[in-house]
Amino acid sequence: MNGIGLILRALHHGERHLAKELTTVAERHRTDHEIHHIATDLARWSTAHARRLADAGRDHDLNLSEPPQEPSSGPLSALREKAAEALGHRPEPGLLLLRDLRDLHVDAARNSLYWEMLAQAAQATKDEDLLSLAAACHPQTLRQMRWTNTMIKELSPQILTSL
Repeated sequence: MNGIGLILRALHHGERHLAKELTTVAERHRTDHEIHHIATDLARWSTAHARRLADAGRDHDLNLSEPPQEPSSGPLSALREKAAEALGHRPEPGLLLLRDLRDLHVDAARNSLYWEMLAQAAQATKDEDLLSLAAACHPQTLRQMRWTNTMIKELSPQILTSL
């Protein structure tokens, strides 16, 4: 496997991981509607990125598995919702939310670096398909980072000074 294949594999894994973590955070903080809805939307972006990377991987003789299906509503979803409601009444969820946002930010930053590496390699090899993939997906990853950073800036003073 060449370097482009390595980056495609790492980025595919990173986008799948970020989608999973965003979904987990959305469920964990279900009582915070802004966090829940935006994290759910951002998870869809990463899922779409992973699908597009799997398609691009086929062009580079890589078999990247498809991203996981979005979680269904079922007994586990109901249990997560009840747990989120219970947590919403204790002071610790604020710290948990800050930790979750920090972890999401680091995951998105890692993906951003991989997108940049992929774009540079695509330019060097004149691979227009990969360049256009990076140009389409990387800005959304940067928006994921901006969202986590903004939420950390908004929530940190309130959460950290109320302990």
